[in-house]
Amino acid sequence: MRKLVYGMNLSLDGYIATPDGGVNWGAPSDELFEWWLEQEQAVETFLYGRRLWETMSSFWPTGDEQPGATPAQIAFAQNWRDTPKVVFSSTIADETRWNTRVVTGDAIAEITRLKSGDGGPLRVGGATLAAAAMRAGLVDEFEIVTHPVLLGGGKSFYTTLDSSVPLELLETRTFSGVITLSRYSVVS
Repeated sequence: MRKLVYGMNLSLDGYIATPDGGVNWGAPSDELFEWWLEQEQAVETFLYGRRLWETMSSFWPTGDEQPGATPAQIAFAQNWRDTPKVVFSSTIADETRWNTRVVTGDAIAEITRLKSGDGGPLRVGGATLAAAAMRAGLVDEFEIVTHPVLLGGGKSFYTTLDSSVPLELLETRTFSGVITLSRYSVVS
């Protein structure tokens, strides 16, 4: 059984994006970016909702060609292109660039199928897709990277659940003295 990880940058009040979809509110940190790179390199398949797919695919296909790209950004872009991706969308008809396939049907059925197979970890990205996976009990680990900012509203990292989910703390860490990581696994 493969592990499904959900992790994102979020504000102290639990939002991953502002009400207008903005994501440029976090504290910049090369140390954190390099940590995210390590996490992404350990993932075998990325699972994206449409909105996060649009954000990622608007920059990372050529992220390594941008003026001033750091070695970590170059490695991130190359890893992003090479890693298999599954995009769950009813509006994107076909996407085969950058090692990508689109699933237009039941996302939970496909994630369940992918988890039951052999292989390395899966990472779910996009709050709406991750919320569905959380409600279905498919997420095994949470990587919560909290930035010192209050957004006051927007797209929440969390979702409403039918019951509580006990978690075990695996790791805490501080980046650049102001950003905190809390990593949890679901207690079975």
